[in-house]
Amino acid sequence: MNLADMLCYADIEQLTRIADAYECDCSSHSKNELIQSILTAVQRRDALETRVGQMSKDDLRFLNSLLFETRATYSLEELKARAIGNAAGKEERASGSANSPMLSVPVKQALSPAGSRSRKKSASPELPPLEPDEIARLAITRFKRFGWLFNGISQQTRYLFQVPEDVKTRLCDTLERQFRTSLQITDEPPVYRDEQGLLADDLIRLLRYARDNDAPLTSEGILYKRQLGQLLELMSIGEQVPAKGGWRFGYGRRIRDYPERFSLLYDFAWYNGFIREEFERLVVTEEGHRAAEAKGTLDPAPLYRLWLRLYKGPIPNLLSLVQWVSRLGTEWVTVSSLREVLLPLIRPYYYDTPQDVLERRVLAMMVHLGLLRWGETEAREAVVRMTSQGRSIVKGTSLAFEDTIRMDGTGVDSS
Repeated sequence: MNLADMLCYADIEQLTRIADAYECDCSSHSKNELIQSILTAVQRRDALETRVGQMSKDDLRFLNSLLFETRATYSLEELKARAIGNAAGKEERASGSANSPMLSVPVKQALSPAGSRSRKKSASPELPPLEPDEIARLAITRFKRFGWLFNGISQQTRYLFQVPEDVKTRLCDTLERQFRTSLQITDEPPVYRDEQGLLADDLIRLLRYARDNDAPLTSEGILYKRQLGQLLELMSIGEQVPAKGGWRFGYGRRIRDYPERFSLLYDFAWYNGFIREEFERLVVTEEGHRAAEAKGTLDPAPLYRLWLRLYKGPIPNLLSLVQWVSRLGTEWVTVSSLREVLLPLIRPYYYDTPQDVLERRVLAMMVHLGLLRWGETEAREAVVRMTSQGRSIVKGTSLAFEDTIRMDGTGVDSS
């Protein structure tokens, strides 16, 4: 449903709150006049730009969790969980950056309520930090006041929430315009990496190696260093065996022992039943034998989908990050400017800083998946651009926010 439809079902009280948020000059007693005024205000580009420009990082991360989904309704508990999950940690909140305006707007406009005059006030004592549940409740209330969230209209959906489809589109367009003001576009670099098809080819190499060679495993189910080294030499992209002692968890079943690209490939083969670890041997299944002999190029979309589900555990808003890279990377853009735009959307994950998450876990893996080209200008500036296949795969893949896979050495937990 679109905004106009949802406004028709809203009561006078909610319409009045939305009209106040957009400073509509109309009678609060006429439902028709309120609806027309709200629709006129929301259709103005500057109205949404003002709202978006005033948003905190917490609210923007929460909003992004709603923009790229196809689902129609959300329960209150689901919305609260997302708002809490996207809220800043203690360190970010203590620094004050969590509630700072996300995008470039005038300082007075960002700090003062719309339409009010800024007044000097005496310093007030600091209030205690809000509880996560209260933070989530306030975020949902703000989104309802802006006309971005509505309760359902039927008896079955009255306690559920919906986002108007046309509002989603306008918010995406508004954010993209804001983001693009910080992007640095460049010419095609003299050299660049394009790994389209290589990961699928290496899956065949992995299966054929395990089929044609004895591949013993340790008691923990890990390939021995000699066999792992042989396999890594067969891969199209060189990787080093991870050093012992470093922290490596959260990004896959074998991420602790195998390098990132190979770990994803191995997890894909294991998850899809192409290989089994039994009696301390790596064994190719019947399904794996058929895949090893497959003619033509394997479809890269299932690899991308598994990566999304696997990495969404530590990076809950991974889907929206990939969508933004796809939308902003239609031309060659510098990684530094992309970093400036997207880092505020990313929370750290244990020892991974937001920059680590973006560059190592998102951009680098998108290159390995063939979604993104990575190049370097003559000035040695890193640049990226989406491939046409990458844009097609990203556009054609929808995934629920909660759809994740958590793997450990013993099994899989899907949600």
